[in-house]
Amino acid sequence: MISTALIRATEDGDYQANPLIPHPWEMAAAFIGFFVLLFVVIKFVVPKFESTYQERVAAIEGGINEAEEAKAEAEALKAQYEQNLADSRAKASQIREEARAEAAQIVDEARSKAASEAARITEQAQAQIAAERAAAEASLKADVGALATKLAGQIVGEALEDDARSQRVVDRFLADLESDQQRSTTAEATQ
Repeated sequence: MISTALIRATEDGDYQANPLIPHPWEMAAAFIGFFVLLFVVIKFVVPKFESTYQERVAAIEGGINEAEEAKAEAEALKAQYEQNLADSRAKASQIREEARAEAAQIVDEARSKAASEAARITEQAQAQIAAERAAAEASLKADVGALATKLAGQIVGEALEDDARSQRVVDRFLADLESDQQRSTTAEATQ
């Protein structure tokens, strides 16, 4: 219906301006303005957008490359750190084992020194005991001899003042005493 009203108006010759249909000069001005604007956009705006886009693409790709390089470097450093850590742990373990072996060696040396010192002290003590025993036996022989001579002199009723004779009597008495002790020891051992 609108299209028939527009056509009728142009056929009758009385043309009235229709607000829906623009004038030809307006259309020409709009086309010229559109083409000028299109030319400006194509000539100046699009290249600027394209260069900005390329810069952003380059920046993003560069950032990605830098990030990948940083990641690779970080992974290499991490691997090196882990290797150093493993080496340190192995070295610490080796040092601990060496320290344990050294401690065991020191303990063994201390034990052997202590054992040798104990043996030396025991030997000294036994030698001292033997010397004191010999001194005690000699002192006892002299005392027993003097007492035996005095006692024998009192029993016999005469003085046994002759040293040689009294010494023989004491020696015979002690020899008899030792032989009696040996017989009693062997008799106990056989039982």
